[in-house]
Amino acid sequence: MPGPAADGAQVPFRNAKEEIRARVEGSEDGGGQQGPGAREPRQNIVWRNVVLMSLLHLGAVYSLALIPTAKPLTLLWAYFCFLLTALGVTAGAHRLWSHRSYKAKLPLRIFLAAANSMAFQNDIFEWARDHRVHHKYSETDADPHNARRGFFFSHIGWLFVRKHRDVIEKGSKLDFTDLLADPVVRFQRRYYKITVVLMCFVIPTLVPWCFWGESLWNSYFLASILRYTISLNITWLVNSAAHMYGNRPYDKHISPRQNPLVTLGAIGEGFHNYHHTFPFDYSASEFGLNFNPTTWFIDLMCWLGLATDRKRATKLMIEARKAKTGDGST
Repeated sequence: MPGPAADGAQVPFRNAKEEIRARVEGSEDGGGQQGPGAREPRQNIVWRNVVLMSLLHLGAVYSLALIPTAKPLTLLWAYFCFLLTALGVTAGAHRLWSHRSYKAKLPLRIFLAAANSMAFQNDIFEWARDHRVHHKYSETDADPHNARRGFFFSHIGWLFVRKHRDVIEKGSKLDFTDLLADPVVRFQRRYYKITVVLMCFVIPTLVPWCFWGESLWNSYFLASILRYTISLNITWLVNSAAHMYGNRPYDKHISPRQNPLVTLGAIGEGFHNYHHTFPFDYSASEFGLNFNPTTWFIDLMCWLGLATDRKRATKLMIEARKAKTGDGST
């Protein structure tokens, strides 16, 4: 799963073909073919991201000291904002826009786009684009957060360097036109910086201050900085821990694992061996509602008439795949 961009400032809005062309032409770590014995080009460090992420995590550590001084409602509000943030990623950028595992009507898409801006993990187009590349070329140099390069790289290190040229070259061959056919995706991309400032920082900070008299200092550090930092790291654990630790009951030949702790933190995204085996399944899990809050949310939206066409792997399909390629675990 993606995080804040490692490629510099947000580019102006383009259509899908222009976006892909710009990515190929703008690759800073070289796009040419290498001959035998040629050295891999050095990956440039994105110092801006290193500095900003370091400051963010220092701010989060400081935020922990403020918890005893905060009002209980502020802590509840911070957790509520965390849940909104998570849904913007899991139900929105991931299961809806990356995998098209269900359909959402306009009001739901607007809500998920707003929640996705609260997550501040790149706009929907960029998040979904990188995630599709990750699935297509998982655990290769074309995978933006290739877990074979180690825990640190797949967790956060991939944001500290320019993308490997294979990510750019092979990603340019995929079709992303469906993403920019959605006016909600186009609007959020065009006004991403404004929506991030409002949803990720301003609104979480002002609500406790305005409604129950919390200090702006506590509101900012707890509902914005600490909440944002925790949500980033939980998302990144899907890229790192859920690709390294756990069992593989569906496909033992791929790296993604079933990781209960990641499932708990990422509201249902830790059934990762299942998800990479059946990426079209809206539940991202064989077990449906078994601690999968994202699935609960999508099912509720279907009940309300705001979502339709949930895709699901059949029981026969699942059992056949487990028997053929699973590691024998449950």
